[in-house]
Amino acid sequence: MEAKKGIDRRRRTPHNGGSQTKKKRRKLEEVDGKSKSSSSFLDKMRARLSGGHFRMINEKLYTCTGSEALSYFEEDPSLFNVGYQEQMSHWPQQPVNIIIKWLKDHSPSLIVADFGCGDARLARNVKNKVFSFDLVSNDPSVIVCDMSNTPLESSSIDIAVFCLSLMGTNFSSYLQEAHRVLKPCGWLLIAEVKSRFDPNTGGADPNKFSKAICKLGFTLESKDFSNKMFVLLYFKKKEKQNSKVKEIDWPELKPCLYKRR
Repeated sequence: MEAKKGIDRRRRTPHNGGSQTKKKRRKLEEVDGKSKSSSSFLDKMRARLSGGHFRMINEKLYTCTGSEALSYFEEDPSLFNVGYQEQMSHWPQQPVNIIIKWLKDHSPSLIVADFGCGDARLARNVKNKVFSFDLVSNDPSVIVCDMSNTPLESSSIDIAVFCLSLMGTNFSSYLQEAHRVLKPCGWLLIAEVKSRFDPNTGGADPNKFSKAICKLGFTLESKDFSNKMFVLLYFKKKEKQNSKVKEIDWPELKPCLYKRR
């Protein structure tokens, strides 16, 4: 009987060991699951914090002058472009890609000035010579400056681009600078958030905005309001400029403030 009991105990041992192994595996899976859940939660929190920081910086850019913004970011360059890519990732189409395609359909010999270039994506994706300007330089090719006062010579540029960059309260001075540096018959390309040109929600009248730019010395060649997120305006600098420019009544462009998600 003792021998039989011993045999029975030996037979039960592998069965108990298998049960313990399964329990350990389940615990490991639970820990792994919690780890992944925690990692996902932290990623979401980081994205929210990044988005919140972006909204704060974004509001600052829209509600101060270019020179004030330049001074602000000189103190702490790391604040610049926080969360920008994350916010733009929600857009089904990027306006900079449309402008890149437009440039590729024209001569690569044309010289471009990218006002408010961000990560200088435009310069990296075209064969043209591109002067990239912004408030902060994370790239050696980007020139840090106030966009109303660039180091370019007068009448030295073929194409001036403003892609979601008419952000300062003195945005008209950026356009005046673009007019100064553009050659006669040079192009002015503007991509802006659509809500800024919706009078029904406090935005500017797009016709008044276009007329103000035309008074500056441009002609409106075409416009595209087909996209839900942004508008595209294509102007050309007049070959002959009026020496007596009348005072221009610039419409106010409302700040584009992002809502909390």
